[in-house]
Amino acid sequence: MIGVFDSGHGGLTIFRELTARFPHYSWMYYGDHANAPYGNRPGAEVVDLTQTAVAKLFMAGCKLVILGCNTATAVAGKTLQTSWLPQVNAQRPGHRVLGIIAPTVESVTQTPWHVKEPVFPQKYNTDTVALFATQVTVNSGVYEAEIAKRCPHMKVMRLACPTLVPLIERGAPQAELATAVAGYVHALLATTPQAPEWAILGCTHYPLVAHHFRAALPPSTRLLSQPLAVANGLEDYFTRHADLVSGEHAGLVQYFTSGEPNEVGRVAELFLGQPVRFGKL
Repeated sequence: MIGVFDSGHGGLTIFRELTARFPHYSWMYYGDHANAPYGNRPGAEVVDLTQTAVAKLFMAGCKLVILGCNTATAVAGKTLQTSWLPQVNAQRPGHRVLGIIAPTVESVTQTPWHVKEPVFPQKYNTDTVALFATQVTVNSGVYEAEIAKRCPHMKVMRLACPTLVPLIERGAPQAELATAVAGYVHALLATTPQAPEWAILGCTHYPLVAHHFRAALPPSTRLLSQPLAVANGLEDYFTRHADLVSGEHAGLVQYFTSGEPNEVGRVAELFLGQPVRFGKL
């Protein structure tokens, strides 16, 4: 069983891509909707909430948990992997936690995650990257730091988009979403003399409005699909860790929440395009 965690609904864009790419595995989604959003919480709270959620997925039978949330990955991912996970595995071996920033950085830099320094030809890469994300992800500086390790001449321009998640979750009209996205894109472009070569949508809600970003960005700017990057990265991970998913049973896909299942399911339909039933976890 493979778990995907998010503070709310955004991780469903990652979950949808993963379940479509790997239908021969079993999947469990858990959204901590009772405590969402995480985007404006202090870092210590994000770490505690993320750890609690991942522990629930471990107890439910997941050996691998993917943090399908940029905020949780940026703030809590490294702490969980280096400080908490060794304690878990000392008692019950075989558990792993992955984030979604690593495959995104791999994709934009064309450099494997394990490579921590510039290599040819990436060391000559001078592309500009536009990052649109939540305030916490922007403040963390994780994208700039990880891109700089591999491509020190790339420039990352970042902008928090605080109104997008609420608009998406209430099912705002497309015209209203387009206006909001265009406002953020134009605000970022006004700070640079040239069009960015790349744009990263660093919030898992944003794939639902990717078409509006595409329309507002210059035609020459490549829009990176984070769900696709995560799926590609996980495929490579599975080839290197085949033992992790050996014996998996196909077709089991489950959805859980800490919130009110009926309301969560109603909003989730916006992300998945079909009704799904959530249970409590």
